[in-house]
Amino acid sequence: MKILVLVKVVPDTYKSRALSLETGLADRNAEDAVLDEIGERALEVALAHADAHTGTEVVVLAMAPELAQASLRKALAMGASAAVQVTDERLVGADVVLTAQVLAAAARHLGFDLLVAGNASTDGSGGAVPAAMAELLAVPCATSLSEVELTEAAVTGTRVTEGAALRIEAPLPAVISITEALPDARLPSFKGIMAAKKKPLDAMALDDLDVDPDATDAARSIMIAVRERPPRTAGVKIVDSGDAGARLADFLVENRLA
Repeated sequence: MKILVLVKVVPDTYKSRALSLETGLADRNAEDAVLDEIGERALEVALAHADAHTGTEVVVLAMAPELAQASLRKALAMGASAAVQVTDERLVGADVVLTAQVLAAAARHLGFDLLVAGNASTDGSGGAVPAAMAELLAVPCATSLSEVELTEAAVTGTRVTEGAALRIEAPLPAVISITEALPDARLPSFKGIMAAKKKPLDAMALDDLDVDPDATDAARSIMIAVRERPPRTAGVKIVDSGDAGARLADFLVENRLA
């Protein structure tokens, strides 16, 4: 079985993040680039299955700039068999539609039995890429799973909603996305770190995938304006001198909160 794991390299959430006022894109550098935690959990799902089933191939797939290579090496150190990085200057600022098109083309090129992704990244939080990829690949899609069971023929999982817990099953090949209810990812071992240096980390570009980012028949979104977030100001303090209730009501009405 071949499992593709979709990961994303994002700015470290433990450090301050900022948007470029010129491009509207997040400022990124190699020092602050890390694997998204939900992507690591998705990788753990695949690795756990590989641990119990010999012959399982786990390949990490990412659309990321060159600075992401160190993060992808971490995925290899955790246990992935190989990593594939789609990188192209024309993908800077790609929206959900273009991202899904590129990653679906890469998945089709690589071949897979199951594609595992996180339900939403910590930077964009769009949550639409796995489902969009499944549509483009014409395979079943099961999203936001909090439990995953995998056999040679199908994938089964649980999706918890506000009113019910749903059991979902899809035949392979399929695309699934998982939530943070799945276990934490394992830490790379020293042996894994050393082995990662010899594992393949292949690069692909748009020309390799036959995807035209300027195609006129594809929806594209662009940033039309960006401005710095205004500094926080002190709030209004109401001291009760017998009329606090009325003053509070006036404040709510004035700020359209009531």
